[in-house]
Amino acid sequence: MLVWGRPPSADRSSKARQVSSSRQVKTQPIFCIIPQFKSITNLRRKVESTSMLVRIFKSRDSLGQAAAEQAAAAIRRAIKATSQARIIAATGTSQLAFLNALTKADDIAWAKVEAFHLDEYIGLPITHRASFRKILLEQLMQKAGIVNYHLLDGDAPDPNEVVRRVGKQLASSAVDVAFLGIGENGHIAFNDPPADFETEDPYIVVELDEACRRQQVGEGWFAEMSQVPKQAISMSVRQMLKAKELVVVVPEARKAQAVKACLEGPISPLAPASILRTHPNATLYLDQDSAALLSRALRDTLDNESQVVVNS
Repeated sequence: MLVWGRPPSADRSSKARQVSSSRQVKTQPIFCIIPQFKSITNLRRKVESTSMLVRIFKSRDSLGQAAAEQAAAAIRRAIKATSQARIIAATGTSQLAFLNALTKADDIAWAKVEAFHLDEYIGLPITHRASFRKILLEQLMQKAGIVNYHLLDGDAPDPNEVVRRVGKQLASSAVDVAFLGIGENGHIAFNDPPADFETEDPYIVVELDEACRRQQVGEGWFAEMSQVPKQAISMSVRQMLKAKELVVVVPEARKAQAVKACLEGPISPLAPASILRTHPNATLYLDQDSAALLSRALRDTLDNESQVVVNS
């Protein structure tokens, strides 16, 4: 084992930090390099409970397959333990290979899965190609056969009623595993910087910043900025952190700066994804392109070892 800085057990709380949205927390990551393990569960037992596991793959497809295997295992464990699994799913072009692999996983009793999704544009009908409801229905629910799901009705007359109703359903019981992405501006769900790290509300109404809206045009969901909604319903940061396990899927070069801020900068509302380092059971999946801007030491180790643990 090769360790930079303090050992994983030094000076760290076992609970996720509560961070004020008005200030940065000068918490720098410590890298702990560990050998390959076949099982993510076994690997977790080798490190302190609040370490974020980072894994790197040569392609988006291989990344998606590996992330899907972990996600499928989490779903199976939950069903075996409680006869049901509660999941949260993300959308976007970066998630499609992962979702495709997940829906092909064997031995999942999808009828016992209850699904929620992260966010939805306000004012966008479900028939629009960019609607996250439409994407999830087509790419996950219908392919897998999930019949128990809760969609965020973004074009409802009263978005706040949707926030309250679906939020109450989400908060009624623990979430077993959440599938997340990271935006080009570092957002998780639609929590753009500076993100609210304090609210306990399961869902909130947010204003989308220009970088976030530009990303949607760049991905081809909208022809121009004027078509992108300016508001959305988003799962809150603290609600995401309440999931028992996080599977974070982040391929592509356009995410490289956000990945670097997530792993190597301070934990700060200005880099919303950095808060994921405080979760006790989070795994970040990268490809060569999304890992390209990481420090030489961390990148070299990822290239050699395929995975690394980053302490909060």
